[in-house]
Amino acid sequence: MGSIDTPTITENGSTQSQAAAPSGGDHKPPASANGAQVEVSPEPEGTKKRRSSMLPLEVGTRVMCRWRDGKYHPVKVIERRKMPYAVPYDYEYYVHYTEFNRRLDEWVKLEQLDLDSVETVVDEKVEDKVTSLKMTRHQKRKIDETHVEVGHEELDAASLHEHEEFTKVKNIATIELGRYEIETWYFSPFPPEYNDSLKLYFCEFCLNFMKRKEQLQRHMRKCDLKHPPGDEIYRSGTLSMFEVDGKKNKVYGRNLCYLAKLFLDHKTLYYDVDLFLFYVLCECDDRGCHMVGYFSKEKHSEESYNLACILTLPPYQRKGYGKFLIAFSYELSKKEGKVGTPERPLSDLGLLSYRGYWTRVLLDILKKHKGNISIKELSDMTAIKAEDILTTLQSLELIQYRKGQHVICADPKVLDRHLKAAGRGGLEVDVSKLIWTPYKEQS
Repeated sequence: MGSIDTPTITENGSTQSQAAAPSGGDHKPPASANGAQVEVSPEPEGTKKRRSSMLPLEVGTRVMCRWRDGKYHPVKVIERRKMPYAVPYDYEYYVHYTEFNRRLDEWVKLEQLDLDSVETVVDEKVEDKVTSLKMTRHQKRKIDETHVEVGHEELDAASLHEHEEFTKVKNIATIELGRYEIETWYFSPFPPEYNDSLKLYFCEFCLNFMKRKEQLQRHMRKCDLKHPPGDEIYRSGTLSMFEVDGKKNKVYGRNLCYLAKLFLDHKTLYYDVDLFLFYVLCECDDRGCHMVGYFSKEKHSEESYNLACILTLPPYQRKGYGKFLIAFSYELSKKEGKVGTPERPLSDLGLLSYRGYWTRVLLDILKKHKGNISIKELSDMTAIKAEDILTTLQSLELIQYRKGQHVICADPKVLDRHLKAAGRGGLEVDVSKLIWTPYKEQS
């Protein structure tokens, strides 16, 4: 099964798909070998009646749907809505492409659906298992490789079902942020007055959002911000990092959470932003400092969490910013004189991202010290929690338990092989450019 690429961002910022779907719902008559059109007999009356009896399709129906690549893919109908001024069966259907991530869910018209492929409902668990087996690891990563997110494992079954029902349909289809128009991926609980807005316009500096372009234009004439409303704690070349206190900048903190939720599936939205610090990474030019991503952390964490949520916005992904944000969170931990770890639970992809970072950092040190170093010393040097070091080295089979203690095995060839598999480290944090006072020491 071929993988589906996620939408790409054009140079002027608009979001486009890799291939446009053919217009219209009718299939062209098949061509013969010499290219001549073959006459197709009219559809039998019985077939027309059978199709009519199916409509409108019920929620839960499984059917093949033509996607933007022009090919048909299996979907499940999540929701339906009657189109205004419509004929009896003129509905739009919100569908989930069962092979792929929820971010590709979308509203489709009836003509995109192949009614001959309508299936009876199958067992959810069996179908999910079959779908999972069909997808290769590369395909899963290609669809999901964008962000680290906090899961919902803390919810009981009833609460999780309620959450899924509430968030199953995207409420905002696209946003405009600076020079980019971006397709959203997930539901975000914006205030009720925005429920009828398919598109929102964000001020890229204060993150206030509006329903109409004219409102944004009026706002931009008044908004005097050219960067996030916080303290600049890092500047290296065109990259800048701002620390925003959720208590001092409540509106910005909440707006940032609304924005982030559009691109994070399993993330709990923080309404009480007072307890958090937001670290907003920006690309700077003569027009101002433009947000590319951020991470948040609790001001005081008893569990040693140094990161609560992390996101790189879609137009800036695959540029090394996610790795940079992870590395930055550990540089702050070093400044605090503490060990750190990301908030649990992590998604599978979140764990992959962190495992890659831990692997690169730890193996670089092991190479320099030729393995003659303890886990405690590694933790002191890197600010990585001892438990994370232990699990990382165990997963790489670089640690053994001998005579009541863990012993690190560091064969140089094995280390090089693991380092190559871990990939590039991305952008480096220039610690000399970090000017920051830990929160507990601020007045």
